[in-house]
Order: sequence, then structure tokens, then C-alpha cells
Amino acid sequence: MRTELSRRLGIEHALFGFTPFPPVAAAISRAGGLGVLGAVRYTAPGELERDLDWMQAHTDGRPYGLDVVMPARTVPGLTEADVEAMIPDGHREFVRRTLAEHGVPELAEGERSGWRITGWLEDVARTQLDVAFDYPLALLANALGPPPADVIERAHSRGILVAALAGSARHAVRHAAAGVDIVVAQGYEAGGHTGEIATMVLTPEVVRAVDPLPVLAAGGIGSGEQIAAGLALGAQGVWLGSIWLTTAEAGLTSRALTAKLLAAGSGDTVRSRALTGKPARQLRTPWTDAWDAPDGPGTLPMPLQGLLVAEALSRIQKHEVVPLLGTPVGQIVGAMDSIRSVQAVVDDLTRGFERAVNRLNAVVGNRSAGRNGWAQRDHRPAPGAAPQEDTTS
Repeated sequence: MRTELSRRLGIEHALFGFTPFPPVAAAISRAGGLGVLGAVRYTAPGELERDLDWMQAHTDGRPYGLDVVMPARTVPGLTEADVEAMIPDGHREFVRRTLAEHGVPELAEGERSGWRITGWLEDVARTQLDVAFDYPLALLANALGPPPADVIERAHSRGILVAALAGSARHAVRHAAAGVDIVVAQGYEAGGHTGEIATMVLTPEVVRAVDPLPVLAAGGIGSGEQIAAGLALGAQGVWLGSIWLTTAEAGLTSRALTAKLLAAGSGDTVRSRALTGKPARQLRTPWTDAWDAPDGPGTLPMPLQGLLVAEALSRIQKHEVVPLLGTPVGQIVGAMDSIRSVQAVVDDLTRGFERAVNRLNAVVGNRSAGRNGWAQRDHRPAPGAAPQEDTTS
């Protein structure tokens, strides 16, 4: 699965794996792809440095990347306390009532929620980059469009390629104009933040819109056959995220959540604003249903919604309130029915890719043979005509 882009990055397979788990990212790189570590959860001093040190020691010299979250539009100097003050009391009451209806216990006194919106603030992302730029990253990706111009310049000065996710060709054109090197065309089927256009339609649109920039196909991809389809649509690689959630290296601490992922079908996800305020595909639960119900208060814009629900999600996860347990995940969850190692997943992807290519080669071969057959038949005498002399020896 080699393309011009994979050769440029020095990876065996044109396979880019996004994950919040360092062991998964490192394993993807060791397996011949490019592991991309998500940085949004690193908000405490020293955490990102610790895990990048670990990545450096466990990638066997293979390239790896980092994914940050830098919103395209920000309010300078906005703090978490500022955001907290903007949340309406009615929304807080809705959260309290919904949790009470499902019997979700409180956190222990003095315990703070583990998931905060801090990592979504530009100032925090810049602090993460101050750490990350001391490491030999091969790729810097931004989940919410292109990073600011000075960040792109800093990355390029260190030989780091910059990627940005796009949900439409219009967005992709803006990303290209901003100076990114790679556009990730993320379709509607993907986990996390997505647009409204399916991968099969979006990928060729983005390829045409930003040519000659390389494009990665993303969204609903979890097999080698789907990778082959992405490359056939003009992409130079694929961006995979959800498929790694049930790998052994991910080591999800919640067995109940793992069981829900393994049991879920492709129709068991929903694109909802309940998590962050922007549309994000995730497991459908009574929690997402409550936020999307017509009689609910409606979600708040990013980053207010993320801060509003942070403690609630931590309570649901800590106490494993199974009906409400959820996570961002794409429609490919229907194919995630067993726990496998990252290497086993990559092996399956490469085998599936080979099968798809062999099938296409067979189709092309049959088509060529068919054309030859028709050509021969076209030179036969018409009915009733005198036979031609055989001049073959």
C-alpha cells in the first residue's frame, strides 16, 4: 500500500492511524503505518513530554505524528473560568435532572472530572506544541482546520508536514490556501467531528479541489478493500481512527464500554452535538437522545457544551453507568467485533487490500479478453457471405 506520500514520509503503508493511546500510536508506526497521537487530553504539565519520550523509545526509529485541536475562530485570552460563567442555569439543571433519572452517583468530594475543555483552547494547544516541536515529528495534524499561519511556519521550519481535516471541498480549498501539505477528507461516517458528506462522494471532490496536494480518505474505513477504494478515488492514503479503539494496545479501562463497542452495529451511532457543541459521531445512548430530544434545552456552542458535560461524562464513566456509556466512534464500529493487536489489524488491512487489487486486476483482464473476443467476432463474415480464404499457417 505504497503511494508517493508514503514514500515521502518513509512509511511502508499509506496508512495513518489517529489514536489517543501512545501504545497504539507506537504500534501503528512499528507495523509500517504512521501513528498519530491525539494531544487534546494532555492538559497537565509534563504529561505530553512523558508520553512523547515513551513514543520516541517505542517506535523503533519509525516516524510518528501528533494531532492537536486549534479552533479556527478563537477569543484571545479566553479562560476556562470565562467559559464557565457563560453556561445558563437551565442547562446545568437539565444535566442534573438527566443524571438523577439514571441514578448516576456523584464524584467523590474534591474529585475533579477527568475530561475538561482545557485542551480545546488555543493557548493550551500552543503549550503542547512548544513541547512537541522538540521531538522529531513527521506530521502535525489539526482536527479543526488548518493551524494558525505561525504554527504552520514553525512546523515547516522543522521539516514537519502539516495536515488538516476537511468535511467539504470548500473547506479543503481554504486549508490548501492556508499552506497545509495534506488534506484529510473526513466523511460523514467517521467518528468524532464530521461534516454531512459521505466519504465516497467527498474524497474525489476534495482530490479535484486541492490537486496536486495529497489527500487522505477518512470516515467509515476499516478494511483493506475500503482502503483500495479510497486510493481508487484519488487519495494517497487513508486516515483511520475508530478501528483502533478495540485493539489490545488501547487497553480501554472500561470493560463495559469495550463490550458495547464490540456488540454495536453500524447503525448504533449518532451524529450529535451533545459532546462538544459541534456535530460529532458517537455511540447512541439515552444521554445523546436526551440532548437531541425536541423538548430538551438544546446544546450550547463549543466550548461551552464541552465544559457543561465534562463532570457528567466523568461520573458516567467512573461509575460505569452502562446505558449512558458512550464514546466517539464511526459507523465502522459494526465491523469491530473482536479484540485484536494493532499488528493483526494492519495485517488484515494489507491482506484485504491485496484481495481487492487482485479482484480489480481480474476484472481488467476479463475486460481486455472480452474486447479481443468481440474484435475477433467483428471480423467474421456476415451471414450468407462467402467464406474468406484462411491465410494462417
